[in-house]
This record gives sequence, structure tokens and C-alpha cells, in this order.
Amino acid sequence: MTSSMEEDITINPPATSDEDPQAEERLGFVREVGAQAVWSLSSCKPGFGVERLRDNIMDTYWQSDGQLPHLVNIQFHKRTNISQIYIYTDYKLDESYTPSRISIRSGTNFNDLQELQVMDLAEPTGWVQVPIKDGNVKSIRTFMLQIAVISNHQNGRDTHMRQIRIHAPVEGKHYPLELFGKFGTVDFQKFATIR
Repeated sequence: MTSSMEEDITINPPATSDEDPQAEERLGFVREVGAQAVWSLSSCKPGFGVERLRDNIMDTYWQSDGQLPHLVNIQFHKRTNISQIYIYTDYKLDESYTPSRISIRSGTNFNDLQELQVMDLAEPTGWVQVPIKDGNVKSIRTFMLQIAVISNHQNGRDTHMRQIRIHAPVEGKHYPLELFGKFGTVDFQKFATIR
């Protein structure tokens, strides 16, 4: 993370996105590490805060309440490998509240954040994948991520983000459980918990 890599990427997703961030989780290639972080926001309307970004319900959302840029800060207790970020937005429901340009920043704290990518989103509906990389490396090790909403569609002031998922690569051998069948028999169920 010593060099700053800045890319402008334009995403033109189809009317509905078929991306599924949990598909790679189920296959055992990545794991969701957002629960290991401390989340904070630049602003929010009462009742529309961080808990709405992390509740796995696509009908709820974070709504900012202030001037652009709107910030989502994700701070980890230890340096963490991050390979991708997924953001769920819905232009059909949110219209001018939908982000049109976002910036992804990384660092050890608020004072040394470096911009990794800038993405333009063209009326996104569904999951938008933000691949995280530093140069040729496919993942980064960082203490902090920041997602900055730089502008919204139709010059909207506040923003809606419905869900955010943070993925870390799984190192070592991959043993997806789907390859071994369903573990629903009585013999397997009696070993499902440890006393």
C-alpha cells in the first residue's frame, strides 16, 4: 500500500444485477469480514444508520443527512486482507438518492487515507462489485477503508446505500461444503455443536 493507485471505472450494470456476494462465500473462496470492523458514518437521518447497512435486508437503507461527500468508515482492529467490496443500491426505488460516483480509500487511520479507486455508477440496481487491488496485487492489507459518495444521480443531496459487504480472501485449501452434499442427517446433526 505504499503506492497510490487511482483508477476511474464506469459501471453500466444491466437493469437488474445478477451479482451475488454470498455465492463466493458459500464456495469458500472469500469470507465476509465486515462484522470484525467498527463502522461509522459522516451523517445519518435518525433510524437510518449503520445498523441498516449491515442487517442483510435489501429493503432497508442508510440515508445520509448533510453535505457531500458522504462517508462510510470501516475500521479494523488489526490489519486485514480485503479483496472486494459489494454495495447494494437500487436506482428504481431511490432515484436521486442513488450514488453516481464513489471513491474507495484505504489507510491506517483518517490522516493517511489514499484513494484506491473512483467509480462511476450508471443507474445501478442490485449488487455492485468493487474489486480492491493495489497495483498488481489482488487484495490489500489495511486497517481502514473509507467509501466516499462524491455525487448522486440527478444532483441529489443525500444518499441511500442499502447494504455493504466486505470480503477477504480465504487462504489455504478451499473445501466448499456443497461438494460433499448436504449435512442434514441425524449423524451429522449430533456433531453440529460443541459442548
